[in-house]
Amino acid sequence: MITRRSLTSKSSGASVDLIPMIDVVFQLILFFLVSTTFAILPAISVNLPSSQTAEGASFDSITITLETNGNIWFNESKVTMAELESTLLAFDTGSTEKSKYPIMLEADEMVTNGTIVKIFDVLRRAGFSAVNLRTTSVD
Repeated sequence: MITRRSLTSKSSGASVDLIPMIDVVFQLILFFLVSTTFAILPAISVNLPSSQTAEGASFDSITITLETNGNIWFNESKVTMAELESTLLAFDTGSTEKSKYPIMLEADEMVTNGTIVKIFDVLRRAGFSAVNLRTTSVD
């Protein structure tokens, strides 16, 4: 006897298994997350002056940031001028001489020359002399 299929019964057909595709996409996301490098910059916002001869530099250093309102930052810590000197004197440079340890000075373009000179004096008194001025490049 021949029976007819009812309309409510499921028909057997091809199905697509999405789990392997999800695994591949997940692996690609992990690969790009691990292989991407991120520039870690201080979260202090300053308008850096521009320079036509600026060169990129990437190394471990001390970052001193000067804002137009007079705030001074040692890496991510807000300091006064007196605290900056004592912090620099107590800073451990490891096996590198203080005179050769790099200092990255980033000052807002509206910071006065007198303030920058005071920072240079503090740096010299603390024994540091390898100072780099951070700028933005002009395209």
